[in-house]
Amino acid sequence: MGEIKSTLDLALERTRKIKISEKEREEIKQRETVQKAEGLFHRHREGHLTLTELVKEIARMDEKTAAHVKAVLVSRWVDGLSLSQEGKRFLEATESLKPHGMDEVKKRFQSLLSEYQTAREALRQQLETESMDALRREGIYGSAVQPRVEGSQGLKEGTGKLDRLFKTRLSEIQQQLKAL
Repeated sequence: MGEIKSTLDLALERTRKIKISEKEREEIKQRETVQKAEGLFHRHREGHLTLTELVKEIARMDEKTAAHVKAVLVSRWVDGLSLSQEGKRFLEATESLKPHGMDEVKKRFQSLLSEYQTAREALRQQLETESMDALRREGIYGSAVQPRVEGSQGLKEGTGKLDRLFKTRLSEIQQQLKAL
């Protein structure tokens, strides 16, 4: 009489014959490296990992993996560069992994960020003044009246226009960073 085999035994027999090629093994390793870099990126972006800790994590990796992780991180930071505090953090992080040739790019970004913030503040003040004038025309005025323009439709629309204006210049900076 024949031997009755369990499902596990049958599965083990079938998989014993399957071998992973060197190319497949390399692809798996590449995916793991990208996942590791993505994890570091998200932990840094969310504030769970400081830049110093991130650099230490990379230093513990073997040379080839570290180089690939750095490339993925720099690419993500450059793509995520924006005219916000997060953009400033991303530029600093990029500089920590790519210290050469960053001076000019950093100056351009700082100038662009300053110009953007000045324009955004001018827009906010203009909307605040317009709101005060509208309230005054309706008979509402005094030292206690402070219109809140944050979150208003006018500020959202104005900020959207500013973002579109500054987007091309930000894209140029991103391209320059990618070329380094």
